[in-house]
Amino acid sequence: MFQTEYEFTLPLGYVDAEGDLHREGVMRLATAADEILPLKDPRVQSNEAYLTVILLSRVIARLGAVAQVTPKVVEGLYAADLAYLQEFYNRINRSGKATIEAECPRCAHEFALEMNSPGGS
Repeated sequence: MFQTEYEFTLPLGYVDAEGDLHREGVMRLATAADEILPLKDPRVQSNEAYLTVILLSRVIARLGAVAQVTPKVVEGLYAADLAYLQEFYNRINRSGKATIEAECPRCAHEFALEMNSPGGS
């Protein structure tokens, strides 16, 4: 079956207005519209860097118990989480998978490293 949604865990997490921490989420693959339509947004036209904010708000299907992931939610992410999500977006949309090939530095064993558990064991 073709996978279109990928789970992730933010390194730090989003803290909402009530002080609740949200780290677990789901990102779906981007469509052409996800990448094209934000270019018409006035916020992107006045600041190209804002494209990342709108794009991520469109493709993050779930973030903890947050009702809806809006550009305001993405603006509230810590820089480390934003960087993680940008890399995660690029990885799943380039290759259609959330893993990278890795090699043990001690024994040279090759294995697939899951991207959805940063810093975890």
